[in-house]
Amino acid sequence: MVQLREDERLDYLLAEEEIRIIQSPTVFSFSLDAVLLGNFAGVPVKRGKILDVCSGNGVIPLFLTRRSNAQITGVEIQERLVDMARRTMEYNKLQEQVDFVHGDIRDMPKLLGNGKFDMVTCNPPYFQTPKVDQLNENEHHAIARHEIHGDLESIVKSIGILARSGGKVAMVHRPNRLIDLIELFRKYKIEPKRIRLVHPKHDKEANMVLIEGMRDGKPDVKLLPPLYVYHQDGTYTEEMQEILYGK
Repeated sequence: MVQLREDERLDYLLAEEEIRIIQSPTVFSFSLDAVLLGNFAGVPVKRGKILDVCSGNGVIPLFLTRRSNAQITGVEIQERLVDMARRTMEYNKLQEQVDFVHGDIRDMPKLLGNGKFDMVTCNPPYFQTPKVDQLNENEHHAIARHEIHGDLESIVKSIGILARSGGKVAMVHRPNRLIDLIELFRKYKIEPKRIRLVHPKHDKEANMVLIEGMRDGKPDVKLLPPLYVYHQDGTYTEEMQEILYGK
């Protein structure tokens, strides 16, 4: 049985009752953006190497084990979250497939090597760092939400080095950073290939964007149909039910 600490809890991972994840309301709990990125990324199925950066409590690597047998490495700068992620993998007997590195993404090219990964996924902090008095008092939440340990450019630059030529990069972000993402992808030799906007409902503006690119790829971007999360009555759309529950 896994050892839980402080206010941690052991949650089910969506409909996969045999898969559970350690979470904490004061440290980290995953949200819909992680679910959508884990479903969107074009991962190798049987072999290869996958890297997940800004990994949090390891939720995206955990999702990806449902879709791939490839080796997965997670990188997370908060030591407490790395510990949670490692214990989650041990509980689910996935420690042979998934490992975690505690460190800064900007240091990973030197530590992990250039061009080593077939897929790199990233759910980065969405917000630029505000003034100190405007930061969340909870340090864990502040680091997860704000670019305290590296801005978007430094993250994309590192990812571009870590992905192999022909390898893929997939990210989720806010739509107001889409132009920045496209410019930075191209600056660091990641050619955008697939873009999908996520809307809460049919009559609402998009509040997430999923983007996938190829290292050293040729220009050929596809704008995918929008993904709607809820019907007007607040129930999940059929596509979201498929993503969340497999039905």
